Amino acid sequence: MSQNTPSKISEDDDQRYWRVAIVEDHLLHRRRTEDLIAAQSGLRVVSSCETLVEFVDWLRNTDVRSRPHILILDLVVDRGRDADPALVRQIVDSGIRVLVFSAMASVPLVRSILRSGVSGIVGKRDSEDDVIAAIWAVLKRGQWITPELANVMATDSSRPALSDQEERALILYASGLSLDAVAAALNVKRETAKTYLERVKRKYAAAGRPVRTKVDLHREALRDSLIDPLDKA
Repeated sequence: MSQNTPSKISEDDDQRYWRVAIVEDHLLHRRRTEDLIAAQSGLRVVSSCETLVEFVDWLRNTDVRSRPHILILDLVVDRGRDADPALVRQIVDSGIRVLVFSAMASVPLVRSILRSGVSGIVGKRDSEDDVIAAIWAVLKRGQWITPELANVMATDSSRPALSDQEERALILYASGLSLDAVAAALNVKRETAKTYLERVKRKYAAAGRPVRTKVDLHREALRDSLIDPLDKA
């Protein structure tokens, strides 16, 4: 079940707090992010949602004085569609600064989101101090990108050029999901998900990095920093 917990803020409070919204589909991660922000003087969570669509729905019905200054956004959800770059662009154009806070470094998705005008990207493996520093940097109209992600996004001639859906399928499958679960997460048929993974295998083979099994895919996804080392094959 989704969780959206807007807070009521008086006009006096509005002058003293930066308003923060969170979009995160994992309840424990969302709660920890809420606690982390609540511990900071001058920050207040006004909305905490499971999906970007839910946040946009909440925003449409919210008084302008309660609108957040910053949205902390997880790009990838386990079930359903990833964050839509066009929707992110609309949020940015409305005057809300966006800080991406995500674990999966899908390079095509990240690049498209960066083109949407987000102000920063911080990883879930980064320290809590770095997360807070990123929030304040973005609120002060600065930019933030974690060095690890900058390295991931650097051109690597040995890295196959995967489409967004192919890379997403690889990430999900290499992280331990079954083929059926991958298909459900991508909202496609099982055969379509299988086709994505077959294309991934062919592209890795063409790059001189042959993969045949799920364990092979997990190894190469780790090498390309697409998944966390703690994710199981």
